[in-house]
Amino acid sequence: MKNNSPAYAALRVPDYRRYLTMRLFTVLAIQIMSVSVGYYVYDLTGDPLMLGFVGLAEAIPAISISLWAGHLADKHNRRNILVGCLAAMLCCALALVALVSQDETMPKHLLLGGIYSVIFVTGIARGFFSPTNFAFLPQLVDKQTLPNAIAWNSSTWEVASISGLGIGGLLYGFAGVAWAFGTIAVLMALALLMLLQIAPRPVPRVANMESALVRIREGLRFVFRDQVILGAIALDLFAVLFGGAVALLPVYAKDILHVGPQGLGILRAAMSVGAIVTAFYLAHRPMGRNAGRTMLICVVGFGLCIIGFGLSKVFWMSFAFLFLCGVFDEVSVFVRASLIQHRTPDHLKGRVSSVNSIFITSSNEIGAFESGLTAKLFGTVPAVVLGGTLTILVVGITWWKAPKLRDLHFDDDN
Repeated sequence: MKNNSPAYAALRVPDYRRYLTMRLFTVLAIQIMSVSVGYYVYDLTGDPLMLGFVGLAEAIPAISISLWAGHLADKHNRRNILVGCLAAMLCCALALVALVSQDETMPKHLLLGGIYSVIFVTGIARGFFSPTNFAFLPQLVDKQTLPNAIAWNSSTWEVASISGLGIGGLLYGFAGVAWAFGTIAVLMALALLMLLQIAPRPVPRVANMESALVRIREGLRFVFRDQVILGAIALDLFAVLFGGAVALLPVYAKDILHVGPQGLGILRAAMSVGAIVTAFYLAHRPMGRNAGRTMLICVVGFGLCIIGFGLSKVFWMSFAFLFLCGVFDEVSVFVRASLIQHRTPDHLKGRVSSVNSIFITSSNEIGAFESGLTAKLFGTVPAVVLGGTLTILVVGITWWKAPKLRDLHFDDDN
């Protein structure tokens, strides 16, 4: 029967199903927050640089806390850390609801300051959440089921992304920002309830005499001595850092394509539509030989599609380019997540994941700031085209400097 297929092995584990549901609600909430806060800030200011500051407000605390968070994830109960993260993000969602309820009477500078402060606290929570969540996943399934669990985890992230971005745009456009922020709070509460139903896992065995600094250095050494892991996460860092057109989508939706917040939700969902198709395919057809070369070629495709999107003035064409960006990006995400999980010992997963989280946060949130700054200096379209061009250049450097990643084969590596 279909349900007995190896493609569904991870879904037969009850705690893993609860984990996926928690992941679904959490990402839905985060994506709704992303699209609604971004459009709200741009609506208030009309300045693309302010969108960049939203990314920066989240990136600074997330990066600052990430290494410490990875150390704690390898030393303490991972589920309990995740509970604290979701509780903090729930409080942030409630704070956004309170702020927007006063937007007619509160001065604009105070309102913006409040929003940036909430995003800053969210960045702290997500700085703990990312490495802990990554390290918690392998505790829910056995080693043989882990590749399938990674694929379904990626698929769930993409399902939540497409739904969250679309819901966020539609809620903002038709119901208003208060309903969008209220929905975030409800989803965070549901995610927290689902996480509490997962049985706690054993605390990883550690050498308690080691200081935090020594343990953090151990994780850093592991990453920087492994050319495959370092090459994969560095490639993702620079590709997304330079190809961060997503941060400028509110500008495209409002001023270039003229489709408003509803169109913004559709554009934000386009990459996830492509990614979810690819993720479901990879769940049924795991990647084997030539995984490294395939990853590098797909990042080139990502850069070319970013350039195409930047130059497009037609809504359906812009959607198509973003869809293909999602297809190519998902391959990179899958390869990176799989090789890090398989090449990292369990007692190091939190710390290695914290380094990975720094790279991801840098590429996404700092990339948003870079996109906003270059758009302010050179214009929106030149900024996006330049970013796509630099992404392709990064692939060329990686192909030359990281031959072990270029020649990666999962059937050999696993």
